[in-house]
Formats: sequence, C-alpha cells, structure tokens
Amino acid sequence: MTAVGRVTRRARAFPLIASLSAVAIAAGLVAVAPGSAVASSHPDVNDLGRALQRDLDLARGEVARRLDQERNARAHEHRVRDTAGDAFAGAAFDPGSGELTVSLTDASAVPAVTRPGVRPRVVTHGQQELDRVVARLNAAGPPAGPNVTGWYPDIVADTVVVTVTNGAVDQAREFIATAGVDEATVRVEPTAEAPRTFAPIVGGNAFTVDGSSVCSVGFSVESDLENGFVTAGHCGDAGSAVAGEHGGSGVIADSVFPEDDMAWVRTEDDWDPTARVTDHEGGAVTVSGAREAPVGSSVCRSGTTTGWRCGTIEARNQTVVYPEGTVTGLARTDACAEPGDSGGPFLSDDQAQGFTSGGSGDCGSEATTFFQPLDPALQRWDLDLVTG
Repeated sequence: MTAVGRVTRRARAFPLIASLSAVAIAAGLVAVAPGSAVASSHPDVNDLGRALQRDLDLARGEVARRLDQERNARAHEHRVRDTAGDAFAGAAFDPGSGELTVSLTDASAVPAVTRPGVRPRVVTHGQQELDRVVARLNAAGPPAGPNVTGWYPDIVADTVVVTVTNGAVDQAREFIATAGVDEATVRVEPTAEAPRTFAPIVGGNAFTVDGSSVCSVGFSVESDLENGFVTAGHCGDAGSAVAGEHGGSGVIADSVFPEDDMAWVRTEDDWDPTARVTDHEGGAVTVSGAREAPVGSSVCRSGTTTGWRCGTIEARNQTVVYPEGTVTGLARTDACAEPGDSGGPFLSDDQAQGFTSGGSGDCGSEATTFFQPLDPALQRWDLDLVTG
C-alpha cells in the first residue's frame, strides 16, 4: 500500500454556479444551499464523526482518538515499508490496540521496525506472495459455476480467502487446483454474500446517465485542460451524457468495466470541481490527500441513497465475481451501501481512498461493500485529485 503517485493539486477558486451549490458540484450527491456547507479536515460528531459512532459502535470520545491512531498508522506504514525493504510483507491497523501490525518475512528485520505504535511479526507468506496467489487465481479465468463469488488476501490471517455460496467448497477446490495454487496458501470460506454491482436506479439523485439511470459522483479531478470527476465504470459507457441533478453537464470520457470498475466524467464549464464531499446533513469534508489507509482502518462512504455509512477496510486486492464479469483489485469493507450509491467516494478521515463498486446486503442488515481504489484511475487517465 503506497500513497497516490500523482501529486494532488489544491482546489482552485471557481465562481459559484447559481443552479448548483458548492457541495453538489463537489460530490454530486445531495444539493446543499450555498454557504451552508462547513468543511472539516477532522470531522466532529455532527457529521462524519456521527456516522463513525453509529456504524463502528464508538463512544462520542472515541472518534477523535480512533482517527488520530489511524493517521499515525498511515505514517508508520509508509516509514516501515522503506525500513524493512524486501522483508516487508504487509501491514494492518488493529483497532483494539491502536497499533499497526507489520508483517515481515525475515526475523532479522524485527529490531529495525520496532517502535511505539508498531507491532512486528514474522509470517510464512506475506502480502507479496498472497498477491501472487490472487494473480494466479485471476489468470485462471472464471471459476466453475456461479457459487464461487470472489477471493482476496487476508493479511491478518496470512492466507488468501476464496468465498463460496451454497456450500460450493468442491467447486472452489477445483478452481484452486486449475489455477495451480498451493492449497496451503488458501482458505475456502462459505458465505451468504452474493455480490452485485449497485446498479444505477431511476430517480432524482446525484447525476443521471443518458437521462435515466443514477449514480453517485466520486472525487473531483482535473488535468491540464479538463475538469471532471471519477466514478464507477458500471455506471455508464464512454460517450454517455451526464447531467447533475441541479445543473451541470458532461460526458463520460472513458469507462472500464469489468476487470476494473472506474470511469471519469469530463464536465463542461457549468460544473466546477471542488475538494469537498457532502455528508448529506448540511456539512462537508474537505479532501486533503489520498494516502492509502492500512487494512483495519475505519472508512466512510458517501452515497445518494444512504448518505454517510462507515465501516472498516477488511482487505485490499479483492477479486469480485459479479454477474456482469470479474473485477480485480478492489478493496473490501464492511460498510453498507445500496443501489444508487455506486461511484460515491470512500474516505479514511480526510484521505481519499476510492469509490463504491458493489457488494452484498443493505443498510438494514449485515453488508459487504467493495470500492475501486482511486490511484489506478488517476494513473490511467493522467488526472490530478482536487484537494483543499
């Protein structure tokens, strides 16, 4: 896990468009009257903090401490990766202790990375080997039958998890054998999850694609000559017309789905980018960067259907088998989402992480939601994240 490769740009000053508020321009989710959005780099209990309290079952006083611990963990992960070198084998934030657990493949590297807030351990496989297993499973093609629903590296357990529905353990083992993967590196896990993309719905929220289906704006981006935003690829095809609920127009410049789930929308002059993401309660969070948060960190997403919803990052580099095709390289969370939330932004504190792809369950039950990491989209289309 590394920080986003593109140097992010600070938000430029743009005139307000009468038909679209500052927050609606930024997030395209729910319009907020101009002047009513209060940006916060460290949200309090009235906006993002309240969502963290609700969804992560945190007490009022625990929110700021949790966010501070996660900020420290992000910084530790960056330094420890460099210090450990080839011995670095992944890292995960432990909400219980507030520490970063660092996996190493070489015991001799333990003294060099040991410091307050960091708990080193020696593992058999490590992130790089687990990612290679995921790559071999990806290369094996579609699994046999519809009941093998995905696979991801579990950094904490030091194994790759293959999820199956309807007791399809034999199908999973056949798939693993076909991929030529050592079964010792894989755990087959039965699940009730049946992942689907949060397909656009007909309604009056966020932005519409070709005048009918609806998705959520992700993050504002810009290049040397063009402005726009990133969102989920399954929201629409390249060339599709896009319109903001309260004004603003554009076109999907490019879209990738499946394999990846990302698109970028090129907007016209009537739809200006900002660094804000709406909390759907009259406030906003200002995006200040895009450093990837470790597994175990809290994460919150904003969507047109369900507003702010929070959870934790459970894995990165998840492969998901949707009915429309297989998507690789997603992040797995236990935040909830529902149709219409697709494309909406995921943040860890004020750091952009990615945008909603799909999942299972809903916000009235246990749920799993996947997000497309932001950096591949920035790199693919040579875009800069707008920050403030």
